[in-house]
Order: sequence, then C-alpha cells, then structure tokens
Amino acid sequence: MSDNAPVRSRHRDGSRDLSYPPLPEPLVVPVYDNHTHLEIADGENPLGYREQLDRASSVGIRGVIQVGTDVETSRWSAETAAIEPRMLAAVAIHPNDAPELDKRGELNDGLAAIAELATRPRVRAVGETGLDFFRTEAPGRDAQFRSFEAHIEIAKQNDLALQIHDRDAHAEVIATLKRVGAPERTVFHCFSGDAELAEICSENGWYMSFAGTVTFKNADNLRAALAAAPRSLLLVETDAPYLTPTPYRGRPNAPYLIPHTLRAMAEHLNTDVSMLGAQISSNTELVYGRWDSEPVTAPPTGPLGAVA
Repeated sequence: MSDNAPVRSRHRDGSRDLSYPPLPEPLVVPVYDNHTHLEIADGENPLGYREQLDRASSVGIRGVIQVGTDVETSRWSAETAAIEPRMLAAVAIHPNDAPELDKRGELNDGLAAIAELATRPRVRAVGETGLDFFRTEAPGRDAQFRSFEAHIEIAKQNDLALQIHDRDAHAEVIATLKRVGAPERTVFHCFSGDAELAEICSENGWYMSFAGTVTFKNADNLRAALAAAPRSLLLVETDAPYLTPTPYRGRPNAPYLIPHTLRAMAEHLNTDVSMLGAQISSNTELVYGRWDSEPVTAPPTGPLGAVA
C-alpha cells in the first residue's frame, strides 16, 4: 500500500460535498492537532498521511496526535509515529468496540496488545477510551466500563496521557475517574459538555480539547464551556475526518483546518489568536512532551502499515 492509498474508507452516502476545503490563512503562532485519525480515508481524492501533514505544516500546525481505535489502527499509529517526526501516537480500543470484542472473547487479548503498544517510545497517550451511552445500550456497558478502567491503568503504568471519549456519559466518566484515580494528564477529547462540566474538569486539572463543533451555530453549550474553562487547560483538535469546522461543515476534515477552529475560539474569548495559540501549544507540550525527539527508521508493518 502506498502512502497515498486509503487505509480505511469512511462511509459515503452520496449527499455531501466530498471535496477538501481550501487552505486557510496560516497561523502566525503554530499549534498542534490534539486528536486526528489519518488512517481514515475521506474526500474525492483521499490524502496519504504525508500529504495531510505537509498541508498542516504549511498553515502552522506543528504536529498531530494520531489516535488508534482498535489494535490494528493503534499499531499503525505507533509505527507511523516512530518514523514521522510530526506525529505522536495514542493507542486504545474504542469504547463502542469493547462490547463486541467481549462477546467474542477477544477483549482481554486486545487490551494486552494495547498495553504492549503503550510502551513504544513515541506513543504518548492512551486513547481514545471512555464511555459512550449514545451508541452502546445497557447490555454492552459493563464491557465499556471494564475496558475504560483497563485503559486508565495502562496510562498510569506508563505515565501517559489519557484521551477520553465521552458521549452521553458525563456523570459516569467523572465517577469512574474519581473512583479509580485519573492519570496525571487527562484529556476530554472533543469536549461535549457544558459550563458545569468545564468547571468540574477545571477543579480536577483535566484538559478540555475543543473540535470543530465549537464553531457550529447550535453549540452554545460548548462556547459557554470554553468561556468557563481556564486557558491553561485548553487544547484544540480536528477529530478528522469528522466534525469539520464552519464554514465547511459536512466536508472532509483534516489537520490543516485547525486555524478555523482556533480563530473561532479566540473570537469567542475576545482574545488575540496568537496569544491563544501560544497558550494551547504550551498546554499540548505539557500533556504529551515534545515532538522533536528522534524518530526511528524502521517502517511500519502490517495491513495498515506499508508507507513506501
């Protein structure tokens, strides 16, 4: 598989504009994309991860956290980050996959594989993990809880950040973190709560990562949360290829579109975009460390991994 070949295809319903948006005006102060899925191909002409990162670099995105959602994509993320200096990796089993793996008797083996991948040198986070009560009904939630708690332990054992997927499960996520003890650096990826949840995160020193959803017209709760959050706990992300910011909502998302989200955040906070960018860049390095440690030279392997 070449660098330009899609490794996973996003479902397309034929009703949306599949063209990539144009490049935005570059940022003066660069930032990082806290959460992206470059293994998922999207758009009329899907981009390989190198072209994605080249575009991002051209508009002031220093680097990305490439996030796995199962063993296969986590391995690809870890191995690609090992050779790509603009990428660090996060590894996990997505909470919506945990119940099905548990039914097949494969959850424990999957968690063991994630635990091994978490020891790789450019893996800096465990995630995305957490709870999702929107897509997983009550019978599957015990497996989600067990998986979430196992991922928390993996993060703590390896002194890694934790990236949380929290959908319609705010109270249960908070209760779990308090009961078992949150890792020192805990991030609510694609923050979806309100000002009250932002205050709880603030009290506990948990980071809040805002995606393109904060730019949506109906997202007053997110903008209220953004205003309530300490700037020392703010991050920014794409969750690409999903959640493309306004004015390109519905089209393929990519790390190079971060400037739209960051500028919208700065406007809502009535602050200078460069000052906010500098704060977020510093926050990101406090969570994950620096991107400029030397990558290794061995290429990724496996079904997702050939990149030549």
